[in-house]
Amino acid sequence: MMLLSQSVFAQGAGDNGSFYLVATLVIVGALILVSAVLTLSQSLISAEATKVGLEEPKTLGFSLSSLTGGSAPSYTKGQSFVNLTKGHDILLSGEATKEIADANITRFAVRPPNFRGLEPIPKVVVEVGDEVKAGDVIFHGKKDDTVKYVSPVSGEVVEVRRGDKRAITEVIILADKEIKYKQFDPPSITESSREDIVAFLTESGGWTMLNQRPYDVLPEVDATPKNIFISTFDTAPLAPDNNLVVEGKGELFQKGLDTLARLTEGKVYLGLDGNGESAPSSVFTEASGVEKVYFAGKHPSGNVGVQIHHIAPIKAGDKVWTLGVQEVITLGELMYKGIYNAQRIIAVAGSQVAKPHYAKTYIGANIGELLKDQLGEEKVRIIAGDVLSGRQTDLDGFMDVHADQLTVIEEGDYYEMFGWLLPIKPRPTISKTFPNFLYPKLKFDGDTNMHGEKRAFVVTGQYEKVLPMNLYPQHLLKAVMTGDFEQMEGLGIYELSEEDLALCEFVCTSKMPLQSILRDGLDMMREQG
Repeated sequence: MMLLSQSVFAQGAGDNGSFYLVATLVIVGALILVSAVLTLSQSLISAEATKVGLEEPKTLGFSLSSLTGGSAPSYTKGQSFVNLTKGHDILLSGEATKEIADANITRFAVRPPNFRGLEPIPKVVVEVGDEVKAGDVIFHGKKDDTVKYVSPVSGEVVEVRRGDKRAITEVIILADKEIKYKQFDPPSITESSREDIVAFLTESGGWTMLNQRPYDVLPEVDATPKNIFISTFDTAPLAPDNNLVVEGKGELFQKGLDTLARLTEGKVYLGLDGNGESAPSSVFTEASGVEKVYFAGKHPSGNVGVQIHHIAPIKAGDKVWTLGVQEVITLGELMYKGIYNAQRIIAVAGSQVAKPHYAKTYIGANIGELLKDQLGEEKVRIIAGDVLSGRQTDLDGFMDVHADQLTVIEEGDYYEMFGWLLPIKPRPTISKTFPNFLYPKLKFDGDTNMHGEKRAFVVTGQYEKVLPMNLYPQHLLKAVMTGDFEQMEGLGIYELSEEDLALCEFVCTSKMPLQSILRDGLDMMREQG
């Protein structure tokens, strides 16, 4: 009003007065428009918050601790602690309840595409109609048959599916009601040589539980890892709680750790969750023979790649191995009881799942059977994994060998008029256009709509704000796109896997397929040796 009154008085000054009046009216109009947009946005967010029981918005104030990240929780007891200040948690509805139900699954599959480095057409040693036990060999490489790929269940081989160029995509097994196991004779963990342990794991299927970085490939049999890393928690949206998964399996988990310790000349590192008010499971905190490091922070603090970066970064020529918690348990049971028990606890989650829950099944479970009576009539996206880095699939598909999560969300096949200009519908985002920060605990249904088309790959600095690694991902990705091998190596491509850039892809204004670009770069580097 003061500006307007000054402008009115200035009218007598001629053209200058008219200019000031018009400028003032434009400014006032813009302020009114911005105020209306913010009011509408906050009303929509408030309505969503009311649905989930949130009453009061978060204050706009901040404290010094929010900038520094706070100190280590008391339960770390002085052990190594890393506080990550970068990242972003995507809060989605449909989290699995803390109950584990036995899944009645009849079909399972071993998928050659899960094993990067294996020929597209491996040597299949079974035929349709053959009976197999859990642990029996299904296929192996044509050039090198050292590593055996085995059946996760017992039953009848009913189908061998092929894809493009006759590549084998799945070997499907109709499972017995009661699983029968092939009995192996495991070597002593403490008394046997490393060579004997390696030979046993390659023959029994245990070797396929391992993953080698860089490149995320099956480890070379004659290679010794510099270190081995295991993340005991997952910060991805709707990820399973490993404290629940490992309950009652402490002895097997420890046997797996003891086995891994014999396979490296370095150390076995456990990444522990430092975000909670209470300590993680005692299975993790009391594990012996390993180095424990606590991590706190938003996603992707649970990614093993981020943890490796802050413990012992991968350099040119380095090879490290990684495993998930359930893979360690499988190794432990193989070395302890001599059976290949591929049992998995999978979080079946997402806004489009009728009753989100944990399902007890085996590696390679059929997705349609996992989701039986769980879907409505809406168009949905089924994802083997989490919404950021999982693989799109369908009801006739099968779970991947390392997948411990199945997510179903709404298919975002709709257009939103002026969605880029007006915050019409609340959504998970880091944009300050939407006042999500007022309700930090609000959970969204989420969908697959990208809210925009692919654009120019411009430098925005968005990636560095959410990636807690001392890297420049945008420069690295541009080096990949131009085929600059020296730049790729110098900018740290060896340290990254697709899941590490998944959050960057989520926040990307340019809508670039960052994970796909990174995989192209990793494949190029691997081909170059």
